[in-house]
This record gives sequence, structure tokens and C-alpha cells, in this order.
Amino acid sequence: MSARRPRAGLVTEVRVGVVDVFVIRIVRRSWRVLTLRRGRGTRSTGSWETVHGRIEPGETPPEAARRELHEETGLEADRLYSITVNPFYLHQTGTVQLAVVFAAIVRSSAVRTGPEHDRHEWRTVAGAARRFAWPREVEALRQVRTLLRNGEAGAVEDVLLITKGRTRRVQ
Repeated sequence: MSARRPRAGLVTEVRVGVVDVFVIRIVRRSWRVLTLRRGRGTRSTGSWETVHGRIEPGETPPEAARRELHEETGLEADRLYSITVNPFYLHQTGTVQLAVVFAAIVRSSAVRTGPEHDRHEWRTVAGAARRFAWPREVEALRQVRTLLRNGEAGAVEDVLLITKGRTRRVQ
């Protein structure tokens, strides 16, 4: 990431630039949340987080969420839900980044971590909340749990569900 600082008198830019994807497995009505530990030579080495990554040029946030999920874990979402948006300041670029937050419901527990992570754990919701390094991840996980308490979004399913399976899109 290049260090581009805003010039004096310019307003800080706001960018929809990243996605956070909470990976959930539901086993006999019990939730398991995937946590990933950052590997050596990466930012925040040793911290635990959810799937996180940049939105590439020409990509929509849901496309970025599916790509990052696959790149960082090898998993595919059975269902992908839009949850919220979290802002944070990135001083290296002088921008306020908006992280679009998703929940990916997966069936498989067979995680294949990429080069950014050296370890993964499936934890309970409470265990994942204790493990995450970033308070915004803890708050977003609370929102995921509230919105998808029964594994689906109930009365707001038509608003939050982006994809079901690999091909069907909900408008």
C-alpha cells in the first residue's frame, strides 16, 4: 500500500474499499464462526480476524466477498448475506474506508488458509468475539447473530440475502 497523504486543505476521501466476511457453520443449531490468525510478514501479525480484503477494480462488494472467502479459506458460501457497513480511517492513504460486512453460511469445515494466515479455528460466537482483535468485528458479529439468529434472516431475508447456492441471485 503506498503512503499517499492528503494535501493541506483537501477533504479526506471516503471509499467503499474493503469487505469483511463472517464465515458461519451451523451444526445442529449451534453456530461455529471461523477465526483466522494473521501470519508472519503481514500487517497485524498474530492478530485474529474474520475474512477481510480489498474490493478490486470493477468488482462489486458481493463479488469481492465471494472471492476473498475463496482465496483466504478455500470455502464457497451456501448463502451470502449483506449485514452492515463499518467505517475506519486508513492513515497510510488518508482515506476513510467503508468495510461492507457480509455473513457467509458454509457447509464445509475444511479450511485451506492462504498466505496471509497461519492458523484458523472454528469457535462459538462468544469464543470468536473474545478472539477477534478489532472491536468493530465483535460488533458486526453481534449484528450477524441478531439478524440471522435462526440461520436465516426471517422477515428481512428478501432484503439481506444476496445469493443462495452458487448460481441463484436474489434481486
